[in-house]
Amino acid sequence: MSRDLNLLFAQRALRSLTQAYLIVIIPIYLARLGFSAVQIGLLFAASSLWSAVLTAAVGLLADRYGRKQLLVAMALLTAAGALVFAIATSFVVLLVAGALSTLGRGGGAGGGGAFGPYYPAEQALIAGKTSDRERTAVLGGLSFVGVLAGAVGSLMALVPAALQSLRGLSLQEGDRLLLLLTAALGIVMAIIILPVEEPRPRRRPQGGALGLRLPISPRARSVVLRSMVTNLTNGLAVGFLGPFVVYWFLVRFGAGASQQGLLFFFINLAAAPANLLSAGLARHLGEVNAVVVTRLISVVFLAGVPLMPTFLLAAAFYLLRTVASSLSLPIRQSYLVGVVERAERASVAGLSSLPSQVAMSFTPTLAGYTIEAVSLAAPVEIAAALQAINAVLYYVFFRAIKPPEEMEPPGPRGGEL
Repeated sequence: MSRDLNLLFAQRALRSLTQAYLIVIIPIYLARLGFSAVQIGLLFAASSLWSAVLTAAVGLLADRYGRKQLLVAMALLTAAGALVFAIATSFVVLLVAGALSTLGRGGGAGGGGAFGPYYPAEQALIAGKTSDRERTAVLGGLSFVGVLAGAVGSLMALVPAALQSLRGLSLQEGDRLLLLLTAALGIVMAIIILPVEEPRPRRRPQGGALGLRLPISPRARSVVLRSMVTNLTNGLAVGFLGPFVVYWFLVRFGAGASQQGLLFFFINLAAAPANLLSAGLARHLGEVNAVVVTRLISVVFLAGVPLMPTFLLAAAFYLLRTVASSLSLPIRQSYLVGVVERAERASVAGLSSLPSQVAMSFTPTLAGYTIEAVSLAAPVEIAAALQAINAVLYYVFFRAIKPPEEMEPPGPRGGEL
């Protein structure tokens, strides 16, 4: 672990910490301000769509102008958005601030803050600080730190209620204190990244940015197009599942906020060591095979969740599903940046995730309709089916593309083709 990696790990920990409690408190805070469910949904839809655009833009700009600068900018954007949320009450102002800063957008339990517009720049910058053979282990360690910080952050969502009980503050005042804390931590995240060293980016000739004429090499373009297809199916699955997990447990078993808060806390704790096992699993099975196997195992557990007769059993199946999914996360990240040139890593990460981000913006509405028109279990089973399709497509598209660490002899420089 170099100094730069330690700084990047520290920033991920702070980001995961803030994401974990923001995901919980922001919709509740908006409801306390008197906004309707439709208004809250509109704010998060705008945030999701802008996050998708920003993710692709950050990927392309980071490769051309520097990854560190984009991470600093995203941290300051988070700080600005949190400050506006803490002092403004106008829906229009909050809509713009929430969308531009993507507050409350995260990977959920087990994700460790591995999602968002900053992700392509962070992934590429960290991959450049390690060798091919250590890349998966380092990214697994990064997710491990993020998940543990997320577990702590999920408990911090209880702060407003604690302050009300101990200090007599209103719940809104407690929410605002957490938002002000987020603004301060956003500035700290920006400062932490400043000492990180980054070579001057190799600027590529300007290419067409429309259609399939992407400003990346033909090999990277092929990887991006394959990833877009697989990530689209995964984004559809997450869109069906993510927004309705809490609602599903509430309606199916009557599990309230305290029960589910503990559930997601333990999910994060269980998912943390899984990230550290990813590198060994990838070496044993190969990166593509490891992703496919863990994804199929997670599908089995997810499909079993609606079949469980009690909350405890359903929660156990969902926990095991998340642990299996967490095993594959660092491997997928490492593989994607490993099979393309160093100079294109952020662009590839940003463009590859665009279909997933867009899909996650639209499918929650369809999931809600499915619950009302078909059954409560339908979105969960559809999500499992989509992730099974994702695993098959991933194997078909990538089984013949080997990362440098799986080639003999290994390439002289990580990820260069």
